Amino acid sequence: MNILFSQQKPSNPAPYESLQKRFGAKLDFNPFFLVEPLSAKEFRTEKINLPDYTAIVFSSKHAIDAYFQLCDQMRFKVPETMKYFCTTEAVAMYLQKHIVFRKRKIFFGDGTPASVVGLISSKHKTEKFLITAAANSNSEPITSLFQAAGLDYTLGVIVKPVSQNLHSVNLSYYDIVVLYNPSDVVSLYENYPDFKQGNIKFVSFGKSIVKAMEDAGLTIEIKAPTPEASSAAKAIELYLQSHK
Repeated sequence: MNILFSQQKPSNPAPYESLQKRFGAKLDFNPFFLVEPLSAKEFRTEKINLPDYTAIVFSSKHAIDAYFQLCDQMRFKVPETMKYFCTTEAVAMYLQKHIVFRKRKIFFGDGTPASVVGLISSKHKTEKFLITAAANSNSEPITSLFQAAGLDYTLGVIVKPVSQNLHSVNLSYYDIVVLYNPSDVVSLYENYPDFKQGNIKFVSFGKSIVKAMEDAGLTIEIKAPTPEASSAAKAIELYLQSHK
């Protein structure tokens, strides 16, 4: 049993150990794409003036690094009064790499767009928000909530997915392949334009990847996460257990 995960090797191997011990699975980790910051030249095409914004929304550590890199390149000194709204505590804590962490200006939700909008009480309703995003990502879940709440926001693309060279990866070797992001599908077909699924069982992890896989004509054998399986590894484990 050979399984390919289209992401970096995890720092915590525990969720994957059961696949190896119970099913003798050989696990490989190979990112199909990497996230890279936009250059100042690329960002300028969006006609966004960074000093105009008094609050910024982050959903990833990549976006935080990209934002502060852009500020350096564009010689914009981020004011201490800037407010930061983050989707999770982990993303919020990462801000410490770039700024002094102060609770009065850093807020975080539970990972959902609704939780971020919920942080914006009447106290912050007059802020001008920059919602950071990745190229080709679906930002509608959060922008629609900002719009419904009557908030002043702009969507700013500051990172982009860059497909990796997968020609050293023999996909037909794998029984199961896990995809996480629509950019995984883009990279797959950029590397292998004539790709045929054959006997490969695909796992989709997350809602955003499902449509991209279906549009590409890929059959999804396992969809995760589920109430029973919060990780791709657990979803595969349950699948293999039920298909002995």
